[in-house]
Amino acid sequence: MMLREVAGGVTLAVRAQPGAKKTAIVGVYGEGDAAQLKIAVQAPPVEGRANEALIAFVAELLGVSKKSVELVGGELSRSKVFVIRGATLEKAQLLLRHLV
Repeated sequence: MMLREVAGGVTLAVRAQPGAKKTAIVGVYGEGDAAQLKIAVQAPPVEGRANEALIAFVAELLGVSKKSVELVGGELSRSKVFVIRGATLEKAQLLLRHLV
């Protein structure tokens, strides 16, 4: 599952596709417990620009501030894990269900 509840928020597993024409959700990568939300990112994977763009996109998607979204795994990988503080699992699932 791409979403997990943690103390103070949720984690979101993401598969990044940097260098795309536009930033958008493009589907789900993997299955079951290994599933990740696949996001195409317009920014290139240079000097953390793709990570910054992903943080901004995830924050907007879930209706939280950019400060509430923290990259906690996969800084140099396409597979990433974000912690979204202040978000609930139910709200995040509801929002993502309509987008994927």
